[in-house]
Amino acid sequence: MQTQLSPEYQQRADGRAAEAILRKCVHCGFCTATCPTYQLLGDELDGPRGRIYLMKQVLEGAEPTRKTQLHLDRCLTCRNCETTCPSGVDYGHLVDIGRQIVDEKVPRPAGEKALRWLLKEGLTSPLFAPAMKLGQLVRPLLPGVLKDKVPAPRPAGRLPTRTHARRVLLLAGCVQPAMMPSIHNATARVLDAAGIQGLVAPAAGCCGAVKFHLNDQDGGRAQMRANIDAWWPLIESGVESIVMNASGCGVTVKEYGHILQDDPVYAAKAARVSELTRDLSELLPDLVPLLRPLLKQMPDASRVIAFHPPCTLQHGQQLKGGVEQYLAELGFSVQVARNEAHLCCGSAGTYSVLNPEIAHTLRDRKLEHLGELQPAVIASANIGCITHLQSGTTTPVRHWVEVLDEALE
Repeated sequence: MQTQLSPEYQQRADGRAAEAILRKCVHCGFCTATCPTYQLLGDELDGPRGRIYLMKQVLEGAEPTRKTQLHLDRCLTCRNCETTCPSGVDYGHLVDIGRQIVDEKVPRPAGEKALRWLLKEGLTSPLFAPAMKLGQLVRPLLPGVLKDKVPAPRPAGRLPTRTHARRVLLLAGCVQPAMMPSIHNATARVLDAAGIQGLVAPAAGCCGAVKFHLNDQDGGRAQMRANIDAWWPLIESGVESIVMNASGCGVTVKEYGHILQDDPVYAAKAARVSELTRDLSELLPDLVPLLRPLLKQMPDASRVIAFHPPCTLQHGQQLKGGVEQYLAELGFSVQVARNEAHLCCGSAGTYSVLNPEIAHTLRDRKLEHLGELQPAVIASANIGCITHLQSGTTTPVRHWVEVLDEALE
């Protein structure tokens, strides 16, 4: 793609970065075949190629409009297009730049602006946990739209107390401790069973993704720096890795090095953090032989799992097939949907709140395909996907590590 940046963006680092990404695009359109919003809406401007053209026009001096903003907003940032693209277009980073630039020039309606502020400040606030606890107490009385976002409480179980020579860092995150603490506790127990101690830095909080993807990129970077500061003493003490049990957090932390590459104080530390970061599933090859002797006898039916690989796992981190392969080695029957397993479930961070109609359509399609497998449980690897899918089905939706934890003696 030939580009000619306007003088305004020639002087900006993000403009030059966007131009380098744009120049890789060869207009082939393969990406449209795997874009969920293009499949639903049938509008070229609601597919990656169309959005790329919109961003190119803005960078070349065209004045963005509210319509430009809406087409960019409707992108799920699932990054399926990156998996499909034969030219290696870094669409995820491009759309982050494009949204920020368009938001600088196009004011949002007051109601929309207030909702986005509430999401980016509320989800990452210390007040989120007591608010969620209150919501769970009155959950039967909540209207459907709120009930969807308030999962029924379930016991988290104990945290292990043993210490081990092998140590890894775990990120509790922002919403997961309040919504589903069982995921973190199950992770710690599974690691403990394999002789690995999971450590949490109390000062670490949100990975930064919520604010960053709602165009408060400075706020997101501040959270990233705070996490690096919280983790650094433990990194210097020799932890093996930083393990993420939420793939949405994982893909973000793996990109700290990219996002903070121009920060003179944090660039080197951010690169080291990204280098150490692993999705929990990446530990499975090492965990399987250690856990296999600890598995208890279970009915065959309870071992049938339908697995939904989150976009942040299969497209953002390019991790495919690991959960299925290694849980199968532990005796589970794990299948992905026969149709559209590569497509987004519609959760996509705050997307399901901001674009509920599209999100619910994608959720219902996903659940229909997963239901064909007649599973005892649906498993995933990200808190957002788990909550979103559970809101549309009575089949239990769990994190795969919770399922594994329950299978251990």
